[in-house]
Amino acid sequence: MTDDELSLDTLDIASPQHYERNGYPFREWAFLRRNAPVFWYERDNVDPFWAITKHADIIELSKQPEIFLNDPRLAVFTNDLEPPAENTIRHLLNMDPPDHAAYRKVTSQRFTPRSVRFWEEKVERITKEVLDEVADQREIDFVRDVSARITIAVIAEMLGVPRDDWELMFRWTNEIIAPQDPEFSRDKSATETIDQARIEVFEYFDRMVEERKRKPTDDIVSTVANGTVHGEPLPTMELLSYYFLLVVAGNETTRNAMTGGLLAFLENPGEWEKVQRSPELLTPAVEEIVRWTTPVIQFCRTATQDYELRGQRILAGQSCCLFYPSANRDEDVFPDGDVFRVDRVPNDHIAFGRGEHVCLGAHLARLELRATFAALRTRLRHAELAGPVERVRSSFVGGIKHVPLRWELTA
Repeated sequence: MTDDELSLDTLDIASPQHYERNGYPFREWAFLRRNAPVFWYERDNVDPFWAITKHADIIELSKQPEIFLNDPRLAVFTNDLEPPAENTIRHLLNMDPPDHAAYRKVTSQRFTPRSVRFWEEKVERITKEVLDEVADQREIDFVRDVSARITIAVIAEMLGVPRDDWELMFRWTNEIIAPQDPEFSRDKSATETIDQARIEVFEYFDRMVEERKRKPTDDIVSTVANGTVHGEPLPTMELLSYYFLLVVAGNETTRNAMTGGLLAFLENPGEWEKVQRSPELLTPAVEEIVRWTTPVIQFCRTATQDYELRGQRILAGQSCCLFYPSANRDEDVFPDGDVFRVDRVPNDHIAFGRGEHVCLGAHLARLELRATFAALRTRLRHAELAGPVERVRSSFVGGIKHVPLRWELTA
């Protein structure tokens, strides 16, 4: 599709089916950055919003949490997915000041660079075990057999979830992130799918909480179960919502960055050769993978007052949708942003967000990505696609659900 075929009146940046069929709408976002970087998007299938596609603008709005609130509209969803009923879920992503900082503090020490370094050997062990189990297989599904298993194992061990229940976490994550995808919908409506998954997550962790209150252990379930906010224990809804968020955010985004990183190397074999020759490139390569994949597509902010941005008047009560993958290809920051380059320094991407809501698990995600590609760097002899890549039906998270791979891995 050329620019001549695009129109502000008809371009699609919100339909889950569009993302499932075509991947990210980079051409549409580039068109918006050039022609309408602050664009009032109004379509029949979605409540209207301002589409924010420039790097500087997303940072500007993200750093003003008192003016641009996360609540009440977390993200743009089409109208066939009803928003959760009030008082059913409340976690860090839909909290605003001052509650957000107070609740974030409950677990923030678990995700500092120093704390994450403590997990380095464990993450490397988990990565090795996962790769060892598929080393003798010549055809795999990289998502099912590698990326999902690594990321679920890491967050499950941090939470204290027993191994027998890891598959449950995988299922819940898919149903919560992509309830509109027929593969995950349990033959229910999107709303029924996500509601059922939420209830099951709440019931599961409610049982764990009672056990951890009686006998605390050194895991995050214990940290949250025995944590306090403003000197009081976490209320039940906020307590269980905390686990709901950790289950999903703890593996979904990293899983998709890992999968998307592998695909980027398959599409750009010269960049993989650079990493193989120069292990010091692993650190900038991880940042480039995160920029390139930007697994979280968008979050919304709701204006509390009228605000002018690039000559457009955003009215109090209107929603602004921040499109992070667009910002990470913004020509003003990344002149060659459509090129995957493992030696990109500096790399001022905003895939982890900016401001008060910057990703709590960013350091852990970097560790998991580095461990995986460091292991593949020494063990992967050959890899090629063995079938079509299948993407998740979602305009919220850039999910990849199947990557059939033909490969050769050393023992």
